[in-house]
Amino acid sequence: MLAGEAVAAIWNDIAPEGRDQFYDWHINEHIPERVGIPGFRRGRRYIAVDAGTWPEFFTLYEADTMQVLQGSDYTNRLNDPTPWTTATTAHFRNTTRALARLLDSHGPGVGGVMLTIRFDCDDQHVAAIRPLIGDAGQGARVVGAHLCRGDTAASTLRSAESRDRTDIQAPQNCFIMIEVTDTDALRNILPDLALSNAGVRGQLVRGVYRLEYSRTKTRFTP
Repeated sequence: MLAGEAVAAIWNDIAPEGRDQFYDWHINEHIPERVGIPGFRRGRRYIAVDAGTWPEFFTLYEADTMQVLQGSDYTNRLNDPTPWTTATTAHFRNTTRALARLLDSHGPGVGGVMLTIRFDCDDQHVAAIRPLIGDAGQGARVVGAHLCRGDTAASTLRSAESRDRTDIQAPQNCFIMIEVTDTDALRNILPDLALSNAGVRGQLVRGVYRLEYSRTKTRFTP
């Protein structure tokens, strides 16, 4: 199960000239800074396992509640980005950021591989999707299955960190995360047809990612 009741999920590419800077910043400043915010529990970064997954990076922050993601501690940080943050995010491409409530979470732990499925879904169809998450969580070598419902207004609110950026795209209003031990464990997990029959609208955006870095609660001094 995830560590809290809400998540901040970010998918992004990085321009080649900013790649080394991105790794240095993300490991040594950004994730420690975010996890140091009151109510944030854990931060993780994943990288695409193949060329069919895009964008290349997926970052997940687990928070106590949705109120934490909309609260003053996080908002103040977004409105006072460090020079390193400003310089690094200038290299971001194809960025989608979703602040979301956790609707369902199954499984005993963190997997080395993550499948993310992004989609739009009406409220009345969420109930049909939830049993699929429970079933997926029972799969062999599946260690986590999670359904999240995004808050569109909160996700698209601009801050000093993001207001001048042109790489940010509107998020879909739902996403699923399936955590497994290895890519073979994802065979036959949540096929598109099953989700479409449950009421998913439009394009399903699938990505398979490998865990690169994880950090739990820590103190951070800017």
